[in-house]
Amino acid sequence: MRHVMVRYKLQRERVAENEQLVRDVYKELDRVKPDGLHYATFKLPDGVTFVHFATHHDTDNPLNRIEAFQRFQERIRDRCEDPPAASELQQVGAYQYPGAQS
Repeated sequence: MRHVMVRYKLQRERVAENEQLVRDVYKELDRVKPDGLHYATFKLPDGVTFVHFATHHDTDNPLNRIEAFQRFQERIRDRCEDPPAASELQQVGAYQYPGAQS
């Protein structure tokens, strides 16, 4: 199982655009319902930093097959003040966390 975190900081004037693109991803996910994917997006209190968490079973991230996710990624660097930084996470512990191993 892979756990991935992506963090980036947007240009303030691009936040609403980014939020709509993210909502579009979740709409498509609700329709397609890819197996074995747990995904969440959070906005930090500064209002411009976003963090995405994905957990999935495949070596190939199911998000890459989502058209809305492809649109979200197309020009993300143009929207960002600090570009996306992805990190693969190693689980140390978890309590009732979707996709985590006990």
